[in-house]
Amino acid sequence: MTATGKAGDMNGKTVLVTGATGGIGKVTARTLARLGARVVIVGRNPAKTAAVAREIGAASQIVADLSVMSEVRRAAAEFQAQERRLDVLVNNAGAVVARRQETPEGIEMTWALNHLNYFLLTHELTGLLKDTAQQTGESRVVSVSSSAHATGKMHWDDLEYRRGYSSFGAYGQSKLANILFTRELSRRLAGTGVTANALHPGFVKSGFGHNNSGLLSRAIGLLSVFAVSEEQGAQTSLYLASSPEVKGVSGRYFSNQQEVKPQPQALDDAAAARLWTVSEAYTEGSTG
Repeated sequence: MTATGKAGDMNGKTVLVTGATGGIGKVTARTLARLGARVVIVGRNPAKTAAVAREIGAASQIVADLSVMSEVRRAAAEFQAQERRLDVLVNNAGAVVARRQETPEGIEMTWALNHLNYFLLTHELTGLLKDTAQQTGESRVVSVSSSAHATGKMHWDDLEYRRGYSSFGAYGQSKLANILFTRELSRRLAGTGVTANALHPGFVKSGFGHNNSGLLSRAIGLLSVFAVSEEQGAQTSLYLASSPEVKGVSGRYFSNQQEVKPQPQALDDAAAARLWTVSEAYTEGSTG
């Protein structure tokens, strides 16, 4: 954390961070470990995930491709098999994809990784989050969204951009979905001690978007001169994961360690409820 005095004592707490092998996810996991948390990280590449786990002092690591729903379910099951509590879940893994791709399960990549991953992993771990909150008084779900939600629109008749794919359109929709998901999750978890909040990390100078080639990669490279560091970008995730200032705060959207108002389309509770139903259909057999 920055020298704001907002970091909380994480001693004895267990945290799961996805997308933790690089960028703000790695900084988030490393800092929480330094604050005393038992940190479990999720990464896609076995060798890289193991190396990062050793480097940052993680308690353990789980290898999974979170764009694949069967892998999400397996990761959740693996975590629950080894851990007895979950104080904080940080949904951080995500990507922007230049050309339309589908996962092995036939789902558009951006939609699967950036939204359905958050939805399903959180659902699978909700029981453990509730149990932990009953024992300790609280547990938290922190989901990394983006200011890109401002240009996002829910394409209910074509959520996977089968027609007229746009990388930034698909990304903006997924980041809007992160906030809508957070609102509905918060509503459903009211009274359980589990809070859920979303955040904008800032435009971060990291490896984000470098999985692409061509114009998109060059554009991100040019814009990087305006970007904040990975350490700066991780601050709001860390704030929501650890600060006593946000205990009991739920269903909100944050930037620069402060609550801010998202765009109107992100405040549509009917859309949030509809998204939940749609997401259940996508992950049918996983959320029953």
